[in-house]
Amino acid sequence: MTADTRSGPATRSSRDDLSRLAERCYPELRRLAERCLSRERRGHTLQPTALVHETFLRLCRQDAVRWEDRMQFLRLAAAMMRRILVNHERDRRRLKRGGRAQRLELADVPAGQGTAGIDLLVIEEALAELERIDPRKVEVVQLRFFAGLDLVETAAALDISVAQVKRDWALARAWLARALGAGDGS
Repeated sequence: MTADTRSGPATRSSRDDLSRLAERCYPELRRLAERCLSRERRGHTLQPTALVHETFLRLCRQDAVRWEDRMQFLRLAAAMMRRILVNHERDRRRLKRGGRAQRLELADVPAGQGTAGIDLLVIEEALAELERIDPRKVEVVQLRFFAGLDLVETAAALDISVAQVKRDWALARAWLARALGAGDGS
């Protein structure tokens, strides 16, 4: 990802690039949104189309990004979807004080498989802590767990080897399992 040094609104060319990428990647964005939402609690109010559209709107506000390729676009879209879902859950809990979601250990969840009852806020806190230590491992978790990409797709998205993705995924899962288990005495 290349950051532009200029400030202010995105140029017309940048927006055109984003529009072309979004149009080309819409089926993948929709699949990504469906995977993200498949892990949400029953009765979740966001629909895949709404999540895709909100993601696109937020991506349009990214002034400092020079849109280069499909994988860069999908990486940023996955991160944006994660943020949207976390913010949505925070808002829901703020409105419904005392809501208790079931705690889920990340190590128990295969990559890309839907799981109802994930406490996104607990995972988000753990990921924020891991990001301070090793940002790439958070990107691997984001792409494998939230976006449901396989090892090869994740390696391509991050421009690293499949072996490195395997190592990062295993270490991130172990670190998160420890971090998530610390709060419940396990």
